[in-house]
Amino acid sequence: MADTATTAATGVRAGVGTDAARPDGIPKVRGEFEFSSDLHRDDMVWGRTLRSPHPHARIRAIDVGPALAIPGVSAVITADDVPGAPTYGLIRADQPVFASDVVRYVGEAVAAVAADHPETARRACAAIRVDYEVLPPLVDAEVALTAPPIHPDGNVVRHLEIRHGDPDATGDVSVEGTYEVAMQDQAFLGPESGLAIPDDDGAGVELHVSTQFLHVDRDQLAACLGFPPERVRVVLSGVGGAFGAREDLSVHIHASLLALRIGRPVKFSYLRDESFLGHVHRHPARMWFRHHARADGTLVKVEARVLLDGGAYASSSWAVLANAARFAPGPYKVPNAVIDATVARTNNPPCGAMRGFGAVQACFGHESQMDKLAAALGIDPVELRLHNALEHGDVLVTGQRLTGTAPVAEVIRAAAAHPLPEPLGDEMLARPGGAGRTADRADVRRGVGFAVGFKNLMFSEGHDDDTHARCVLDGGIARITCAAAEVGQGFVTVAQQIARTVLGTDDVVLERAETATIGTAGSTSASRQTWMSGGAVELACRRVVEQVRQRVADEIGVPVAAVHVADGRLWTDDGALDVTPAAARPDERFEVTTRYAHEPTFPLDDRGQGDSDVSFAFAAHRAVVDVDLDLGLVRVVQVGTGQDVGRAINPRAVIGQIEGGIAQGVGLAVMEEVVLVDGVVQNPSFTDYLIPTILDMPVVAAELIEHPEPGAPFGAKGVGEPPTISSTPAVVAAIRAATGLALPRVPVRPQDIALA
Repeated sequence: MADTATTAATGVRAGVGTDAARPDGIPKVRGEFEFSSDLHRDDMVWGRTLRSPHPHARIRAIDVGPALAIPGVSAVITADDVPGAPTYGLIRADQPVFASDVVRYVGEAVAAVAADHPETARRACAAIRVDYEVLPPLVDAEVALTAPPIHPDGNVVRHLEIRHGDPDATGDVSVEGTYEVAMQDQAFLGPESGLAIPDDDGAGVELHVSTQFLHVDRDQLAACLGFPPERVRVVLSGVGGAFGAREDLSVHIHASLLALRIGRPVKFSYLRDESFLGHVHRHPARMWFRHHARADGTLVKVEARVLLDGGAYASSSWAVLANAARFAPGPYKVPNAVIDATVARTNNPPCGAMRGFGAVQACFGHESQMDKLAAALGIDPVELRLHNALEHGDVLVTGQRLTGTAPVAEVIRAAAAHPLPEPLGDEMLARPGGAGRTADRADVRRGVGFAVGFKNLMFSEGHDDDTHARCVLDGGIARITCAAAEVGQGFVTVAQQIARTVLGTDDVVLERAETATIGTAGSTSASRQTWMSGGAVELACRRVVEQVRQRVADEIGVPVAAVHVADGRLWTDDGALDVTPAAARPDERFEVTTRYAHEPTFPLDDRGQGDSDVSFAFAAHRAVVDVDLDLGLVRVVQVGTGQDVGRAINPRAVIGQIEGGIAQGVGLAVMEEVVLVDGVVQNPSFTDYLIPTILDMPVVAAELIEHPEPGAPFGAKGVGEPPTISSTPAVVAAIRAATGLALPRVPVRPQDIALA
């Protein structure tokens, strides 16, 4: 595979469809890449947040005097020091900058300090005296539906009903089940951090921070600081992973408030235990399903009740719930549906965006049901899925017709076709328990499971979704500006590949993402940046090419229509011109700033009907597991997948996304769970919150299904979320096959098997 140097030397551009090297890859491997935790200013001080130790309590008094008396402490701020809006939030501003009267979860911010050293800041927080009246916590989402409200906006964040077709329809066979998904943490490797630098006049601030959503961060900050948006500048710093948890504010507002208070830069850098409290998690879910089918396996109706625990504040729960409801039937032809979905506030930690965004929970339910239905009908589980697979032109349960590519049957066949791994041998490390050398081969059983999932691409339900980008072509060098947050997914590579392909130049520079000089790029979420920001970059580059084309046509004295453009070339039929756009006018400068948007989407009506989505991506997974029946230990041996990618702009990067997504799906299946007892997190560290390591990872066999998506840049779909969605139920299905157990909850714990 060619790296950047080889590409330049041979003249073969690392354009669309090639395994182009990441521009940030070598610095990251060498340890030279600057993450947000590496930020430094000689005149900076350190910030720290005081957080509630109680899930629910009334604040009777706060005494900051003892903290201010500590040498080296510059400032202590509370809710009384917030000059603008006292609350913030992604969709609705319901979360206080600092709690002033009531705390609603363990970890809620009560005060913040600035000091000359992190240890001084820690001691200052410990010195603040808060008089709490402890209240009973509300920690069960089911109870919350009818309990007295814990928030002025009530306990129910959203209730959504979907009614499609005949609600009274029945089939020859019906199966039902109740399923649970535990709270999962995004577990990114780089905890939250950032550096706020006040303007000299105190009337503005520049925040360098790891984030997913620069302009929305800016707008929320400006509202809380009481500034116009242009006085707040957000600059993307190196991001050590995100997966949804960096969509919400964390260090942003406390660092900015302190910096403006003392007139000096303030740096925050969470430790791991604070990170578990300082960001949202995946919503725990309780789901009931009933599937009706004809004797030949044709689905007749899906009924579902979905309940999500949103924790103390709304974050993006409103949208996550809609995804869980819309995708509850799975990627199947379902003529009739009755779906009720609710997300409720509790005194648990807030939940919000995480990779898969509601579709993960729904997929565990609907795929467990498909296996149960296959068993009841005596039909092979893969054949049942193929029989009901969605196709282009089909109608979803929201009434929306699939107008894009929908290779559901193809991804199913691709996942099922991967060669199975060799039988378990004598190698101890290959058995469940691995290096623990605990598994007796006689106790190990192998199982194979299958699952299919899908998810929307881009924002939905009428949410504004656009991206701005700028292309400057000067001296054959292209400079691209876009505020898309690079969080590890590879947009920095994709943007360069698109620009190289359109402009015909190897020399493409991607400027730093920030808010001061370019419009929004939206959030790096919803598998949208390749399409949306990639589309904006493509549009800007193509308009620059049109400027060059017009200039060249004028120069050689021909109509512009006589100058053809395609595949990074400009030419005329008579052969007088054949050149790349970048080389056509090397002595001139061309610049275009564009706004890119997709076709509008619409909110769901009171029956859950409407064209709420732009497009969809599909994936299927087949998992092979070995299970130690005696100890309840599981080793995921192989995960084979077929994934709908539209067109792979960078195939190597797509495989990387698939492998990473499967790692998180495996984690949720067998080990990852934020354990809560009365609202208190019991395992806020990687000592006790387990995530898969390289020793836990299965062999991943992936086939990319490429059917270019109409309207997408170069036909590419986002690829980051589907690997996580159906890998979890595939692994659990394989464990069920090995054990014969129902296993209605994830993660599957050793005691669920050994003590069953």
